[in-house]
Amino acid sequence: MSSAIYDIPVHRITGEGLSLADYRGKVLLIVNVASKCGLTKQYEALEQLYARFKSSGLEILGFPANDFGGQEPGSNEEIQAFCTGTFGVSFPMFQKIAVTGPDTAPLYKTLIEAQPRADSPAASRQTFRDRLDGFLSQNGATSNPEPGILWNFEKFLIDRNGKVVARFSPEITPDDPAVTAAIESALAS
Repeated sequence: MSSAIYDIPVHRITGEGLSLADYRGKVLLIVNVASKCGLTKQYEALEQLYARFKSSGLEILGFPANDFGGQEPGSNEEIQAFCTGTFGVSFPMFQKIAVTGPDTAPLYKTLIEAQPRADSPAASRQTFRDRLDGFLSQNGATSNPEPGILWNFEKFLIDRNGKVVARFSPEITPDDPAVTAAIESALAS
């Protein structure tokens, strides 16, 4: 998997095509994001993390997805305007993709295969899962089963060699000590 991630084509939110090879040698935090989610405020912590570690080699890559409760309904242009206007997002954003189901983007298929389960304290994960399932059942829906992406703002950490070294569940915020410690470790390698 290490080098395979670099072969995956992606498109910036502006439409420009590239591959993840453009980020070879960087530590990557890849996040599926949404503008109308209860976790959307994580954009602020992601931006702070980016400001803190960018000069050391961290790139945060945001991939909007409308897979969960229709919480990313906008166009790529609307998403970009929201992210920069509301949260001052300066990290790279990419075109909206699917992270679940039959249309799952190749990037997310590769990430999930490399790291099938998200890291999370058991109590925190169960509490989040219970709240999420309760919310969804009230609205006639269900959450995605593992190993798929559970919800918006799941985070994959990729080291400088293209290897997935950690996966954090949605309720683990970008400024959580476990996330920052994993980033610092990957940057030091």
